[in-house]
Amino acid sequence: MPHITVDYSPQLADAFDRPGFVRELHPLVREWVASRGVCKTFFRPAAETWVDASDGQLVAFVHIAIGLLPGRPEGLKARLSEEVLRLLDKHLRPVLGREVVRSAEVRDLTASYRLRTGW
Repeated sequence: MPHITVDYSPQLADAFDRPGFVRELHPLVREWVASRGVCKTFFRPAAETWVDASDGQLVAFVHIAIGLLPGRPEGLKARLSEEVLRLLDKHLRPVLGREVVRSAEVRDLTASYRLRTGW
């Protein structure tokens, strides 16, 4: 059930260990939210990213959104966001000359959510 989307600046492609990240991310999310469902993660390199950098530095960006069925307490979602950012830092190497802004959000899926598997 958890739906995870990772948007990232394309300049990070070689510095971001996506396979290693997702191998650790899925069990982490399932454990934190007590889900027996299958995690699904989409990695999307953004064609362009813009971060307000008044000093003219080059800034890259990673945003992780985790969609869950409603019912988890806000405190749990906030702590999970922190854990996901810690895991991201483990799998993202510094890129020379680039600051990397990192964010995570755990949100409820809307009531219209439906899932189908198999044929």
